[in-house]
Amino acid sequence: MTRRGLQALLVLVVLTLGDLDVVWGQTPPPAVQGLDQLSPEERALAERNLERWKRLTPEERQRALENYRHWKSMTPEEREAARQNYRRFRQLTPDQRAQVLKDFQHWNELPKERQQQLQQAYERWQRLPQERRDRIQQRLQQWEAMSPEERERVLRNQERWRQMSPEERERIRERWRQMTPEEREQLRQQRQQQRRGGQQ
Repeated sequence: MTRRGLQALLVLVVLTLGDLDVVWGQTPPPAVQGLDQLSPEERALAERNLERWKRLTPEERQRALENYRHWKSMTPEEREAARQNYRRFRQLTPDQRAQVLKDFQHWNELPKERQQQLQQAYERWQRLPQERRDRIQQRLQQWEAMSPEERERVLRNQERWRQMSPEERERIRERWRQMTPEEREQLRQQRQQQRRGGQQ
């Protein structure tokens, strides 16, 4: 997903908080100070829905106007992708929608530099082969299934690994590569027994 595509999705999700009609161009963007502040096109849209705009706060009007202008600046392809994302969003359960909106709010609160880092990470993820993504997903699921004690142990092991010299790491890797599958399984079982013994 391009940065602009992500922005399109985010704008669309924000618009779902109010009236999605703005997105489809059926409802006007609200005036910031009044209809005289709008372009002729925006004014015509606002006049068709004047009662609704009268009920909006100045902040809501400003936000809707900015969102509307952003929507108008998008390419037809970006708009279509946003519409598809919105359809998927509408199919979510209320709890899932609430989580999406919460995540969106968190995204908006991030500094621009952090947003760029996350966007770049997402683009790197998209470039990974499917097999690699599947392995990462599997590891994430394993992590989520771990107890707090197991996670702590994994983090301690990672820290020990980071503190090793490159030579030490390579020796361990080489020793692992030379082991048979049976020897590897035996080592895993020994470690599990040691952990169980330490927990008693």
